[in-house]
Amino acid sequence: MKAKVILCSLFAIFGLTAQSHSAEPAGVREIEIVSDTRGKELAVTVWYPAGPGGQSTLVGTDKIFKGTPALADAPVAEGTYPLIVFSHGSGASMHKMSWLAAHLAAEGFIVAGPNHPGTTSGDSTPEDTPKLWERTDDLTTVISALLADRRWRSFIAPDRIGILGFSLGGAAAMELAGARADLDAYIRYCDRYPEMADCVWFAGGRGFRNGEAVNVDAFDLRSVDRERFEQFTPDPRIKAAVLVEPALASVFDETSVREIPIPLHFINLGGPEEVPVSVKADGLARLAPDATHAWIAQAVHFSFMPECRVGAAEFMKSIGEPDALCTDGGGRPRADIHRELQDSITAAFKRDLLPGG
Repeated sequence: MKAKVILCSLFAIFGLTAQSHSAEPAGVREIEIVSDTRGKELAVTVWYPAGPGGQSTLVGTDKIFKGTPALADAPVAEGTYPLIVFSHGSGASMHKMSWLAAHLAAEGFIVAGPNHPGTTSGDSTPEDTPKLWERTDDLTTVISALLADRRWRSFIAPDRIGILGFSLGGAAAMELAGARADLDAYIRYCDRYPEMADCVWFAGGRGFRNGEAVNVDAFDLRSVDRERFEQFTPDPRIKAAVLVEPALASVFDETSVREIPIPLHFINLGGPEEVPVSVKADGLARLAPDATHAWIAQAVHFSFMPECRVGAAEFMKSIGEPDALCTDGGGRPRADIHRELQDSITAAFKRDLLPGG
C-alpha cells in the first residue's frame, strides 16, 4: 500500500492488467450485473474452464504490464465447478488480477470479480475508500446474479463458493466471512500511523474520476457512516476465504474474528519485519478458529500485481513516476513469486471447496 497515490495515477492512465502462467488459456467473458443498491450496472469479469472455441486474446497488455492469454467468449467446459468471487485492491481492477484468476480457472474454478465503483482504476476517491459496505454488496450481488442466471447456474456448485480478496478486497472478504470492522479502531490507527498509505490517501486531497486526477477535500474518517461501516454482513453461502495483504488488518473486532465459522487463509508479501501494520495479518490468523498464515519471501505489496514488461521501469521514469510497481523485495523474479502464490491459493481452495480436498 506504500505508493498508493502513484499506483492510482498509473491505473487511471493505463487501465493496467495481468499475466497468467497457466498452460491452457482460460475462458473469459465480460458481463454486466445490475446493482440495485448502486443504481447502476457492475462491470464483472468471469474466468472459467474453457471448452473448444472462443477467440484467442491477450487481456490488457499495455506499456507497463504483460497481458494474460485467454479465450474470449469460449463455451464453458462441461462440468460443475466451485465459484470464487474475487475482490481487487483499491485503485485497481479485475483485469489486473488475471494472472491469478486465469490460473484458478484452468485449475477447475469459475472466478468472477466486479470492478468496484469508487475504488477502481480511474474512479477512486478517499471518501469512497472506507465504504466497505458497498464492496460487500457488490460481491453478494455477483453471487446472487450468477446463481440465478441460466447461462451460469448449471456450471456452478452453489454449496462450494469461496472468496478471494487482495488489500482493500481482503477487508471486504473478511466482512463477508464474518468479521466486523471497528470505526474507532480505524481512526486510532490513522492517528498513530499517519504515514501508512491509506492514511496518506485520506489526507492527500486527490482522487480520480473518469480516468482523470481530480482535487478533493482531505477526508476525515470521523465522517464515515458508523452504522454502515460497523455492520455485520456475513454471507453464509461463502465456505472459505483467502485473504492476501488484507487492509484494515488491525481494525476488525476481535470477538467477531474469533467467531468466524469458515476456514481462512492469510498471505502476507514479505517477512514479519517487512510487512506494514496496515496489512499484517498474522494476528488475525491467531484469532480465527480455523486459519492459516503464510509469509511470501522477497516480496512486497505490489508483487501481487502483474509481471512488468521489459522497459517498464524506464517508461515510468520518463513520465515522472518512480518505479513503485515493478520492484520486488529482493532478487527473486516476480514470476517465481506468482507461482508460489498460485500454488498456495489454489491448494487452499481445492482443500476447502472440492470434495475430498
